[in-house]
Amino acid sequence: METPLTLEQSKALFLDYLRHERSLSEETSRAYASDLEQFHRYLQKKTLSESIHLTEITPDAIRGFFAAIHKDLKNTSRARKLSTLRSFYNYLSDRGWYQENPAQRVASPKIRSKIPAFLDVDDIFHFLDSLQRSAVLPEGSWRRCRNWAMFECLYSIGARVSELVGLNISDVDFDQGLVRLRGKGKKERVVPVGKKAREALRAYLAAIDSQFPQGRAGAFHLFRNASGGRLTTRSVHRILKAELRRCGLWQHLSPHGLRHTFATHLLNSGADLRAIQEMLGHAALSTTQRYTHVHLEQLMKTYDAAHPRSRKAK
Repeated sequence: METPLTLEQSKALFLDYLRHERSLSEETSRAYASDLEQFHRYLQKKTLSESIHLTEITPDAIRGFFAAIHKDLKNTSRARKLSTLRSFYNYLSDRGWYQENPAQRVASPKIRSKIPAFLDVDDIFHFLDSLQRSAVLPEGSWRRCRNWAMFECLYSIGARVSELVGLNISDVDFDQGLVRLRGKGKKERVVPVGKKAREALRAYLAAIDSQFPQGRAGAFHLFRNASGGRLTTRSVHRILKAELRRCGLWQHLSPHGLRHTFATHLLNSGADLRAIQEMLGHAALSTTQRYTHVHLEQLMKTYDAAHPRSRKAK
């Protein structure tokens, strides 16, 4: 195979690698492609050349790119673009097509630690109980049953919203109390699903059987829209916002916030961090730690109960 010398050639090979060897989601692959395309356009404009050779791309060229986008983007966005370039050059280096990663010599933007939004125990109970009450009313619709089941499930299993809408009916084992999720990189994991979530799911499936002539036999996906198709992630965002307002909660919370809520409540109740990592499908424990909110008082209690020297001093 001829060594790729231009940015255009190597970019195409890298994106193909992400999709087929790394098995990244379409959304993630598009983000990589967008970052590299923006960098490519900057270099073309800077050099007044359509074809950019890899040898022309120096650390100063990358610094110039980030100086050019400095005013338009937040530090988090610039950090992501730098991470994209580092991954790109690591890929080239691993294949012997490039000797040094110029992006490694560019300093990362400073990012302030942002605590993600989540609901406390009282608020999540109020939210889910409100959904349940509206679902079981005589005038409750299949949509109300769906929304109750959807958010009970999201809080119960801590799934990503993409994993939630990707669920099929066959993925729920009601007898064992388990759900099979398909995560990033097409990795599957099996997680426990709570009693309340199973109750809501049963009510929702019964409502579908009553509402639609073919019942659940018409489709294999779990959460459906009015046309019978699979619900989208955008729809889940919209529905959550509306349901929060409906029950009097005005927090700005995304479906991902329910995932944070799940992890935080488990950890604050004494669950093992490694077990939470497994349920969330995180490759690194450090990622799980960012998803949790442990109060100092809870940390001190855990420390006093677990640390040998602390126990001995009592």
